[in-house]
Amino acid sequence: MTKLLRSSYRIYRHREEIVPGRFNIPDRHRPLRCLIMILVSGFCAVACDDVSRPKSFDAVKAKAEQGDAPAQFNLGFMYHTGNGVPPDDVEAVKWWRLAAERGHAVAQVIVGSAYHNGEGVPPDDVEAVKWWRLAAAQGLPNAQLQLGFAYHNGEGVPRNDAEAVKWYRQAAAQGLVVARNNLGVAYARGEGVPRNDAEAVKWYQQAAAQGYALAQLNLGIRYERGEGVPRDYAEAYLWFSLAAAQGNADARKKLDLVEKLLTPEQRGEAQKTAHDWKPQ
Repeated sequence: MTKLLRSSYRIYRHREEIVPGRFNIPDRHRPLRCLIMILVSGFCAVACDDVSRPKSFDAVKAKAEQGDAPAQFNLGFMYHTGNGVPPDDVEAVKWWRLAAERGHAVAQVIVGSAYHNGEGVPPDDVEAVKWWRLAAAQGLPNAQLQLGFAYHNGEGVPRNDAEAVKWYRQAAAQGLVVARNNLGVAYARGEGVPRNDAEAVKWYQQAAAQGYALAQLNLGIRYERGEGVPRDYAEAYLWFSLAAAQGNADARKKLDLVEKLLTPEQRGEAQKTAHDWKPQ
């Protein structure tokens, strides 16, 4: 899977507060399959069903050539993945763009990512923002998240943290976990909004409760420092444990440090809570 589709779910981080943006980027393109990305981002169950069913390439192409937007989207997916035809991102983007021009919101997001990465088309962040904005106007939370990234990074638009927060908030209201974490970071750092540690904790808690490791790490840091919440090393240990269990190396380091501050009883209770914990 190339970076084109993976980048439709960008995530970035900072050493102490894990965040999106060029607040620092360890792995900008997460290895998620397009279908999973669409499902997680709440895009469109119909599109997911369409691309998941076996189809004849010729049948899909015939419908696409008749101007059917879902078929054009699926044909782009087939060209991108090499399903029934040699992989060809130029052709993929051509068909996705045709679908996007007909208002297919998922295609609009992917076309934006194509321009952002320069994959199948020349790189052009202004064009990327144009397509993300169209999809965001249709209410797609992932497109709203991409606009937040663009405004925070000054990619295709002048940097504007207040505008970034506006788009993060819209995506967060639809449950997008990365956007919720990003809002927490914005409040923690006073970027685009007045600094408010309690508000930062609120958004971290929402994202952490969904099982998002970076938010769990951020929430643990808040409990460790006593910022926005009373200092509570046992609670910090719990959230670091949950993040570390998902492979977060920073959480693992934090866990080792906080563990020394707990009694055996506190540590045992936190470990049991972490073992029994389920995302909401």
